[in-house]
Amino acid sequence: MASRDADRPNLLVVLTDDQGPWAMGHRNPDLVTPTIDRLTASGTELDRFFCASPVCSPARASLLTGRMPSAHGVHDWIRGEAYGVRDEDSYLAGLPTTPEVLADAGWECGHSGKWHLGSSRDPAPGFASWYAHRTGDGRYVGAPVWRDGRAEAEPRYLTEAVTDEAVAFLEGNAGSDRPFYLQVNYTAPHSPWVDQHPARYTDVYAGRTFDSCPREEPHPWFSWEPGPVSDAMADPVPSLLGYFASLTAVDAGVRRLLDLLDTAGLRESTCVVYTSDNGFSCGHHGIWGKGNATWPLNMWENSVRVPFVVSMPGRIPARRVDSGLTSACDLHPTLLDLAGVGVPEDPLAAGRSILPRLLGQEADGDEPVVVFDEYGGTRMVRTARWKYVARHGDAPEELYDLATDPDERENRVTEPRCAGRRDELAGVLHDWFARHNAAERDAFARPVSGRGQVAPSWRGRSDAGTYASAAGERRGQIPTRFA
Repeated sequence: MASRDADRPNLLVVLTDDQGPWAMGHRNPDLVTPTIDRLTASGTELDRFFCASPVCSPARASLLTGRMPSAHGVHDWIRGEAYGVRDEDSYLAGLPTTPEVLADAGWECGHSGKWHLGSSRDPAPGFASWYAHRTGDGRYVGAPVWRDGRAEAEPRYLTEAVTDEAVAFLEGNAGSDRPFYLQVNYTAPHSPWVDQHPARYTDVYAGRTFDSCPREEPHPWFSWEPGPVSDAMADPVPSLLGYFASLTAVDAGVRRLLDLLDTAGLRESTCVVYTSDNGFSCGHHGIWGKGNATWPLNMWENSVRVPFVVSMPGRIPARRVDSGLTSACDLHPTLLDLAGVGVPEDPLAAGRSILPRLLGQEADGDEPVVVFDEYGGTRMVRTARWKYVARHGDAPEELYDLATDPDERENRVTEPRCAGRRDELAGVLHDWFARHNAAERDAFARPVSGRGQVAPSWRGRSDAGTYASAAGERRGQIPTRFA
């Protein structure tokens, strides 16, 4: 069925969509996810793991390439057919991805679920098995999918369909001894939330008011454009019910996958990773949404931090929490390192293997490590204590002392006593991005507004052909149906 050699391991990557760092069962008393809780206890949790961009498509591109958006060229969620755009481009063309490198080294690679990195009709390079969502979001029954190159409406509840196809991949390789790489990309807990999920998941939360999620006054930057996010801000409980129920459905899927590995005797030769593309707030900081829930685009902790658990009994220490700052760009080289496969030379690589940390052979980040984030003209540098956010042009800067202000309420960028800290971090940020960008793919000075990307930046098209225009639209009215 797969490799039984822990030195040439199978790799199972479970990726959710819009899961905040607070939305884990061991952190949230309202959330019912017993399997993911057990998975967390069986391995190492990185509790300060940061996406590369607080929105779907660029974050996913960074996970697969180890590059930042300014180097791979995906800077916003990709509009595609759901918005009337013929999405036939492969946005990662020419960039070696984790599955492509592993396939060349002998791994059998499968994908089930959301892709959202350009055309998903045919398998992306490296994949032998392919079941893909056609867009980036949408309903959970009747979802648009590609099956064998044919556009279909999925009759199954989507979360269970994604699990079914992942199980089929594993069972279909029963006669092989090749290691596998399988990415299971759920759309949950992405909107829509209301009246989307079966009673077997929503009934778990009957009568709950979800007091674990704050009801704050809306932040002045929050968008009230009509849609599921503004509906949730106005009346949170129905949407919270759907958000939480969707994660319980993911938990049931993870249980099926782990049970199959256990039954086949593959658990100790399989590394399981559980993470999300970007973070999310459900009322936290006075917003519902992620980086594009506000104007200007935001870099608050719940937007840029995501859950991250890695479990491999016998190799990765159990019941361990690593608090070192870690970038999503580190996943690509780390998985290849774990597999014993060389990482392709890339002068613009932003990540490094953290395998020694995961194996418990290296300290978890007492050294002065920093992480970076970007979303078009908004960039962030984060140290263990400080966060600095720079924006292109005359848009506001932010500086937070997270030791005294972990909720990022006091912007200290204009305080005279913090001027030195601001200048130091600004220098670090701008110097680092100068070394990790490709000019034709950079978007710091381009009009990225959170409204979506319609073409790859590397094709050399004008900004109007690459990013959805915000011309003539009132600042602050950012659409809330973001993928």
